Amino acid sequence: MDDSQKPARDALLPGSIIVAALLIAGALVYNVGYKNQNQQANVANSVVSGDLVDDDVVLGSPSASVTVVEFGDYQCPFCARFFSTTELQLRQDYIKTGRAKMVYRDFAFLGPESTGAALASQCAAEQGKFWAYHDVLFEAESIDGKENNGNLSDDFLKSIASELGLNRAQFSDCLSSEKYANEVKKDYDDGVAAGVNGTPTTFVNGKSVSGAVSYDAIKAMIDEALKTAR
Repeated sequence: MDDSQKPARDALLPGSIIVAALLIAGALVYNVGYKNQNQQANVANSVVSGDLVDDDVVLGSPSASVTVVEFGDYQCPFCARFFSTTELQLRQDYIKTGRAKMVYRDFAFLGPESTGAALASQCAAEQGKFWAYHDVLFEAESIDGKENNGNLSDDFLKSIASELGLNRAQFSDCLSSEKYANEVKKDYDDGVAAGVNGTPTTFVNGKSVSGAVSYDAIKAMIDEALKTAR
């Protein structure tokens, strides 16, 4: 599935400095307590205000009245479970039918391979393949289920690019330069501001639910949002 071209952000700080800051911030979040996001959903009573969506690649019709925003980490096993058991069905029933659109934002806090995968997905977005790349990353996590063990090495990230038909040289240059470090950090900062403290955390028109919740739980939230939007 091709994505629309995503413009690059101007670099505000050297990428290595931003990546280091992300790793420190992620360690702090992890040490506060990496919650078992497989527990019962915790649905917010109030709508979150703030920057839930930035210049991220949108899946679905931009004019859809319901926006689903997921903050996730490509090393998170519960995110992989959410992808396989909930997100794929959501795409069939709501995204492809034009009733909702979806945005994925990086909450890369589980270590350096999380940050590397997030950067790689942005490099794929540059060539119009964000969602295809996103899917392969979560399929890989579904098989591996471990953190920072070399599963998401740079060589593996580049092999995905080749598999998807991306320009390998362009992708490699993008990844090694950490070109989208500002973008990944902005996603993380927006997540923290919105109250995200674990992954996956999903927002449906601003209302949040935490964990690898069932398709029925997300469906109920979307259906309620559709009624309100009428």
